[in-house]
Amino acid sequence: MRQWLTVRIAAVLLVVAVSVLGVARADSDMDAQIRDIVTTELAPTATAADPGGLAVAVYAGGRVAFFNYGFADAAAKRPVTPDTLFNLASLRKLFEATLVALGTERGELRLDDPVGKYLPELNADYVSRVTIGELVNHTSGLLLPTDHPPWPDGTFSRDQFIAMLNAWTPPAGEQPGKQRVYSHAGYVLLQLVLERRYDMPIATLIGNRILKPLGMTSTFVPDRSEDNRSTMAPEMMQRVVQGYSHDGTAIGPPGNQQRYYDFPGTGQMFSTARDLGILLGACLDGAVIDPELRVALQMTERESFRVDEKFGQAMAWEHVRLDGVTVIDKPGGLNNASAYVGLVPARRLGIVLLANRGDYPHEIARYRILPALARL
Repeated sequence: MRQWLTVRIAAVLLVVAVSVLGVARADSDMDAQIRDIVTTELAPTATAADPGGLAVAVYAGGRVAFFNYGFADAAAKRPVTPDTLFNLASLRKLFEATLVALGTERGELRLDDPVGKYLPELNADYVSRVTIGELVNHTSGLLLPTDHPPWPDGTFSRDQFIAMLNAWTPPAGEQPGKQRVYSHAGYVLLQLVLERRYDMPIATLIGNRILKPLGMTSTFVPDRSEDNRSTMAPEMMQRVVQGYSHDGTAIGPPGNQQRYYDFPGTGQMFSTARDLGILLGACLDGAVIDPELRVALQMTERESFRVDEKFGQAMAWEHVRLDGVTVIDKPGGLNNASAYVGLVPARRLGIVLLANRGDYPHEIARYRILPALARL
């Protein structure tokens, strides 16, 4: 009997070992295919002749893989790593959208709340009727001079911003909620609404409600110093990229902040590929301890305004319907920084691209890399 049990146990262990080996081999094959797709598409965009560098995080099968190219600082020959800090540009909007979704889930605010409820100083007919939901999905219709070329030469104080909003009238008959018009000013207004609702700075809100629960320790909205540089600890500043134009000209110092609004909280966020890999896992696999935050992240991804048969708008995220694949993504960029986060929720796939140069061709992720990964 004992001999029979020993043989039976050995057989079971053999089956388990073969199964584990098969899974490991499948994972290894998948990793190799992912690596081939990513390097084939991205390596030609980040050669030694290209300015700056590129940090990439790819989420697939519940795991994150990192790919790094080029230099965080070309003069210092400092290479890009998964822990290099990049300017996120408009990827910051994803976090403000998450604050709105979380506030909605907790019953602290409503998407149909008009902004005038929180900012009574907005008393003009049009802007006072704009709702939080219309700000967060770019259907407010607002389009201020700071949203499009020709760009203004100066900056605007908070009072001047409020005055611009009160004086603004739609140039082409726009109405709140009736069209999709991408608006940076709308998200600056959203910042003011959130700060007024919770009576605390936007950086504290994002940090306490999103970053700390997710364990994103290298992501932050820094204060801005007199020289227009982000204020951060010296050890963090050593990890920040130098930004470059598309032709290789250095633009601003490391930690450079760009803005038209001269009041606290209106600069850009900084983060790393490693931290944004955590965000990918939270969005795609619900890797969040806080159940309300998990629901809020999912809420931000849902399309709320259909633009046409191929494009839709969610809460900051954009929906792009390709052949057999729906990509949910958000690009961002400045003249010295480019950033992109893309998801294929149906396949639990995601990618982050962070470049320290303007006009990096992030569309390659939307139209080529994610569809190719989705076909594996």
